[in-house]
Parts: sequence; C-alpha cells; structure tokens
Amino acid sequence: MSDKILLSHGSGGLMSDRLIREMFLTYFDNNYLSELSDSALLPADMQKISFTTDSYVVDPVFFPGGNIGKLAVCGTVNDLAVSGATPKYISAGFILEEGLPMKDLEKIVKSMAEEAKKAGVKVVTGDTKIVNKGKADKIFINTAGVGFLSEKYAHISAGENIRSGDKIIVNGAIGDHGVAVMSAREELKISNQVYSDCASLNHLIKKVLEKCEGVKFMRDLTRGGLASVLAEIVEYRNFGIRFSETAVPVSEKVQALCEMLGFDPLYLANEGKIVMIVSSEEAESILEEMKKDPLGKESSIIGEIKNTNQGKVVMETEIGGSRIVDKITGEQLPRIC
Repeated sequence: MSDKILLSHGSGGLMSDRLIREMFLTYFDNNYLSELSDSALLPADMQKISFTTDSYVVDPVFFPGGNIGKLAVCGTVNDLAVSGATPKYISAGFILEEGLPMKDLEKIVKSMAEEAKKAGVKVVTGDTKIVNKGKADKIFINTAGVGFLSEKYAHISAGENIRSGDKIIVNGAIGDHGVAVMSAREELKISNQVYSDCASLNHLIKKVLEKCEGVKFMRDLTRGGLASVLAEIVEYRNFGIRFSETAVPVSEKVQALCEMLGFDPLYLANEGKIVMIVSSEEAESILEEMKKDPLGKESSIIGEIKNTNQGKVVMETEIGGSRIVDKITGEQLPRIC
C-alpha cells in the first residue's frame, strides 16, 4: 500500500480492497467480518438488545494515554455497559482525509483491535470513506455497538428505582481525559504529564452487577463531566442530589492545572469514569467490590439522593458552604471525544 491515504483508497476498486484487507481485516479479523457482506449476520440470545451509536472527532487524534481509535472502542463499550448490558459487537466507520499517513492509521486501527480484545467485543462490520485534503481533520470515526441486556437490569438506564437515601459512587479521579487532550492540543510543556483515563469499564461493571443487586443507575462521565451528569439525573425528578466537594477524587496534577488555566474539574470530560447510584444498604459492599478492580481502586462515595431541593444538585464546598451545581453552559473544551 501507499504510505499515505489517497483518494483512490475510497474508489471502491482495487485500492479500496487492499485497504480493507491489508489494514482493517488484518487487525479486526473474525468470522463475522471476514464474510465482507453488506451487513453482519450475528447470533442473538433471547435477552433484550442494547444498541448505541457515537462519533469521534477528538483533536489531536493522539494524546497521552490513548488515541481516537482506543477512545472509539472504549466509548462505545462504556455506553452499553452503563445500561447494564454485556457489550458484544461494534461497527466502525472511518472518514479519512487524503494524505493521512498510513502508519498513523495502522496505529489507530491496531489500538482499536487491542482494546476490543481486552473488552471482549468484536468489530464485525464497517465502512471507509476518503475525502479531499482539507475537507476533514485527519480521521473521524463513527461506531455503533450492540449488547445483550438481562431483564433484571432493564431498570438501570432509566433510573426508575432511584429513592431518597441512595448513595452516589464515582470509580476514581475525574478530569484526567480533558486535561490530557488539552495539554496535547496546546502543546503544554508539563513536567508531570497527565494521562487520559480512557478505558473500557464493562468488566468492572459486570463484577459489581454479579455480586450486588443494589445498582439503580449508571452513567459514564464523558462530555460535560460529573456536574452535568448529576444535573441530568435530577432534572424533572422529585428528588435532589447533595454531594461533597472534598469527597470527589481529583488528582493533584489535574487540580493544579485547572487552577492555573481556569477550568473546573467537575465539568471536564472523562473516558474511564462512571457514576453509580446504589442502595444505601449495599453501598459499602459495592464500593469494596469496585476497589478490587484496577479501574475502581480510587472509588469513592461522594453523596446521596435527597428529598429536599427537588430537581437540583447541591455541592457542599470545601470551605463549608454550599452551591447549586448545574449543567455546563457553552463548551470548556471542544472536540474532546
């Protein structure tokens, strides 16, 4: 193959065929994809199907701790897992800019394959389009994901069983992804580099669900960060949330950079963090189970559901006061995922 993406790679002819076979099939090869049909024929059991789709346009495409390919797999897997589903299959659509170095594409595709294997999912179908130089920014990826959902977890995505007294758990320090992407984009010379928390959380979530029955709601903390997700949870509901600023895990590196640059870690994007709302009776057991996993070792109970302040999120501040926390307005960091 050429060492760069050419418009002829999108022609549907020999160059397209070589790109598919020598790049994508090399790394994603499995029984479903190797058929190279217009749609993959997949086995399904009698459970509910969970289905999601997402697009990834992160800038830059390579950042400390990951790249757009790893991000695409992790993001899709996590969207399925937080609904209580077991992720199984992913599609991958690539929009490639003419001139993209083939070695960069290979690095991205390889990382996708590695993360898919780690998460236990298969990339079973896909598409590739090439656009003229200057008509895109290197590479955009669109995914769809399919998972299977047991009936006993069907309530999780809607949070219909949330009650006053339920506890709120976060599985670790927030803001790492946002700071990692920002530092790479702005080429900040940081002596103690912050790395993205980009990770597939389905195995952690599965362990918790298998051991404990008290999980009532889950959401991954991507764009808008923890603050926006908590605000979404209480919106139009007959309960409120109260949480402690000091209980929210934030690394010293992220906190220092946020103070220097004027960002609020509560609103920074994450790609390996979830918030769980769990019954008060099982909160400590769930916390203990999460801490056994490397992706949950810094888990913390940060607050609880309240009958007061219905539809609002109240944060107890470090200095002893309280303030309303709402959804993000505007965009702290565009093209973060």
